[in-house]
Amino acid sequence: MRVLLLVPLLFPPLLSAAAAPTAQDRFWNELRALCGQAFAGRMVEGTAPSDAAFGSQRMVMHVRACGDDVIKIPFHVGENRSRTWVITRTATGLRLKHDHRHEDGSEDEVTQYGGDTRDAGTAAKQEFYADEFTAALLPAAATNIWTMIVEPGKTFTYGLRREAEHRRFRVEFDLTQPVESPPAPWGHE
Repeated sequence: MRVLLLVPLLFPPLLSAAAAPTAQDRFWNELRALCGQAFAGRMVEGTAPSDAAFGSQRMVMHVRACGDDVIKIPFHVGENRSRTWVITRTATGLRLKHDHRHEDGSEDEVTQYGGDTRDAGTAAKQEFYADEFTAALLPAAATNIWTMIVEPGKTFTYGLRREAEHRRFRVEFDLTQPVESPPAPWGHE
């Protein structure tokens, strides 16, 4: 009995480490703290020719739904409400999927692509590596790495890189000035 009472005194770092939130927990909590809010953004990097037209549109992210294991963030580009980022907790980390819908709410044929984290990342930054489903659906995207960065009270950044093609895309949202929440994304009324 006396030995059990001494364990906390002899090994306090073990007890505090077991209770400490992981980097992914802290990242998750930073996203959840934005729930219900919308923010304007701008493209800060785009290497594909089509990015120029994309970047000229008004961009708004809306942290619309925050559950214990799923966060949904619609990403509106101009009047287009077809995109929602879906971040899910898994047994091994975090998963990012891209839910694309048509105006009638039906799924686009190119939807549910994305990937999983491969390491703990940081409280501010998580990287999602393309999964097998994505590689089969979009072979060119097999090497995609999506990045999400949350700088509390400053910015939220969504990025894509495809190393083999030197493809880059990055949008930065201003967290200092929430904007009016946009209408629901298509298919998520």
